[in-house]
Formats: sequence, C-alpha cells, structure tokens
Amino acid sequence: MTTYEPGQDVNRSDVDEATRLVLADELSRSLRGDVRFDAATRGIYATDSSNYRQVPLGVVFPRDEDDVVRIVEICARYGAPLLGRGAGTSLAGQACNVAVVVDTSRHMNRILEIDPERRVARVQPGVVLDRLNDAARAVDLTFGPDPATHAWCTIGGMVGNNSCGTHALRYGKTVDNVQALRIVTSRGERMRVGACDDAHYEELKAGGGDAARIVEELRRLRDDYATEIASGFPAIDRRVSGYNLDALLEKNGFHLARALVGSESTCALVTEITVTLSPWPRHRVLVVLGYHDI
Repeated sequence: MTTYEPGQDVNRSDVDEATRLVLADELSRSLRGDVRFDAATRGIYATDSSNYRQVPLGVVFPRDEDDVVRIVEICARYGAPLLGRGAGTSLAGQACNVAVVVDTSRHMNRILEIDPERRVARVQPGVVLDRLNDAARAVDLTFGPDPATHAWCTIGGMVGNNSCGTHALRYGKTVDNVQALRIVTSRGERMRVGACDDAHYEELKAGGGDAARIVEELRRLRDDYATEIASGFPAIDRRVSGYNLDALLEKNGFHLARALVGSESTCALVTEITVTLSPWPRHRVLVVLGYHDI
C-alpha cells in the first residue's frame, strides 16, 4: 500500500482492495458526513443516466466544506481519484468512474441566500434546480438554464457539465449565469473564485499557497495562448464541451469561476455557488413544428 504527500504527482493506478478498505476506515473516522463503501451503494452509484458503468471505490456524503477538505486530503494520501456527483442525470458517463464519489445532495443542499435586489442566489452544490426556482419565484425571479431533469438535477451538477436546457437561448448556459464559486483544490486549500481583476490577482498572489500558484499558472496560460484561444474557440451558443479557456481572456474578465464550469470536478470540488437570477417570465408559449420528412 503506497501513500503520497499532498500535491505530489500521482500515476493513478488502480487502488487495490486492501487500500480501498483502509481508505474507507479512515474516511469513516474523519468525516462528520456519511461514508458508504459497501457493495450495494457502489452498485447504485456505478451508473448515471447513460449506458456507462464504472463501479466506484466508495461513496461519501460530506456534511460541510470541512468534510470536503478532509476527503481531498485523505484520498490524496492514498492516490484515490475523486469524482463530484450531482443527481447522476448526466447522459455521457460523466458521473461514473472508479473513484471515490462525492455526493453533496444529501447534506450540502441549502439555499444560503436569495438577494432580489442584486438578483443573485448563493447555494450549496446539492440544491435541486426546482427547489431553487421555487424559492426564487417567491420574489419573481428564476434561474434561467432548465435541463429536462430540472426536478432532480443539482446546481452543482449543472456547474459540472455546463447545463443548458430549452430556454438557454434566452437565458444563457449555466456558465453565463455563474458569478462565483467556493472550491477546494487538489491540495485541500479553499478558494473563492470569480472574475479576477488586477487587484484581486495581486491579492491572491500575495496570499501564497495553492491559490497563488493556480492564478499565476492560469494567467501564464492565458498570456501564452491568448491568440489561439481567441481565434480557435467556436462562436456557437451551445458549446459545452471542453474547458472554458476563453473565460480566462482579459476581455472576459479572467473569470476563474466560469473557467471551471463544465470541468466535471477534474480541477476542483465546488462547495458553494453564486448564480445570477433572471425575471420570471410573464408568459410561456409552446411551439410545435411538423415536417413531411426528415
């Protein structure tokens, strides 16, 4: 059984059964939330709404951000991959992996704030879209992106895969409606990310640690490849694949939160989301189009 230092580069080989059991024991002793490494839970979480199947190492249900930090630190020591999961409504296997699955929908599912004046909401990642919209509708607002799975999908999951929905052409994709994220990095550090002007960039750099390293490397990436990013990303409304490197461009505010939208927990785990709310539509109309042939 091999253990690793925080931040050490790891060749992600399969975690053997002995390591998996030790990992389960340490997580159980360290977290306030729930830890399920049994066969039944692993079977349930082996699939999402796609045809893919990957049996996870186990499933954890963090109670708060402190739990998320402990999960990252412990899994890093044993070289165990992590996968953030919303409601498992993804259609291309994004919520399946031989990893420790982090499900925030059980405990981290609170609406923290709705501000009708600024038209923003702060939520934990496990909040279901319909629940947010029920609360927002009380003040005549809505979160615009609306996938067909709106009764089950979580805001964290929508951030993970940059969800759209039928009204995205009016309201924009999830990325267009995210203002800020609280995240936990691969080294277990907490960051709040959003648009990053020069003053905020210098503040993050001065703070040192993972935050300083991350913003410096992302700014260098942006500067080195600005021309390619500006010219190479397709200008289509429904582009939802790949990393949003265009969000790092200066004209887009060097927006670190929007750069993370759609990254499917490959870069960080999200613990809090600030989103833009839009006016609730006064009227809804359904248009049905019929064609003689394909």
